[in-house]
Amino acid sequence: MTRAGVLKLGLGLLLAGGVGFWLFKAAGFEGLSAGIAAEAVLVVIVVVWTGSYLFRVVTGQMTYMQQRRRYRKEYDQLTTDQLQARFDALSPDEQQALLASLNLDESESEQTTEP
Repeated sequence: MTRAGVLKLGLGLLLAGGVGFWLFKAAGFEGLSAGIAAEAVLVVIVVVWTGSYLFRVVTGQMTYMQQRRRYRKEYDQLTTDQLQARFDALSPDEQQALLASLNLDESESEQTTEP
């Protein structure tokens, strides 16, 4: 959230408290009781908002996390499609040679990892 967004949110909460005070006063609450009631409503709003934020953090439902997962999925699909297209463009002999070299590389890496 930007600095301007935080300032707007703070101003909005301040105005909501003032409007709540006047609404409670119009509903028949006396001065101090109307202020306490408006403050209680604002505290409940902030606690619920904070709780929902923490819930999204714990469950991984944050906007950034979702964007990152979606990007990674699309990137993996794109690279897989591109690699498959390049492999399909090779002649059958080149495909076999590539597969043989990959199998050879795998067996060499297995031998180096064994003690």
